Amino acid sequence: MYANEFDATMQLIRGKWKIRILYELADDAHCRFNGLQRTLTITHKMLAAQLQQLIADGLVARQDFHEQPLHVEYHLTERGQSIVPVLDTICDWGLAHVDRRQMVETLCDDTE
Repeated sequence: MYANEFDATMQLIRGKWKIRILYELADDAHCRFNGLQRTLTITHKMLAAQLQQLIADGLVARQDFHEQPLHVEYHLTERGQSIVPVLDTICDWGLAHVDRRQMVETLCDDTE
C-alpha cells in the first residue's frame, strides 16, 4: 500500500542500487548477473536482492536460457523502460542544480 502516487514511484526506485541497475539495463539490453556485479561493484547478495525486488515490481525481467553452464540475462520490461525518462529528468535536475564537486560520479550524460 502506498500513501500516494509520489510515494508509489519513489518506493519502486528507492535505494542506492535500483537506479544504477535500471540505468545499466537501459544501456545494455541483455545483462548477465556477473556483468552487472562487476560493472556496479555490488555484492552478490545485494544484487540478487535488488534484482528480485525489481522483478517483483515488474520493472525487470529475468530470462533463463536453460543451458549448461547456466545462462541468465536480465532486461527492462516495458514498464521498466517507461521509468527511464523519469530517471533522466531527475538526473538532469541534479546536474543543473548540484555542484559537481559534491558528486563522486555522474550516472547520466549531460552532453545530449
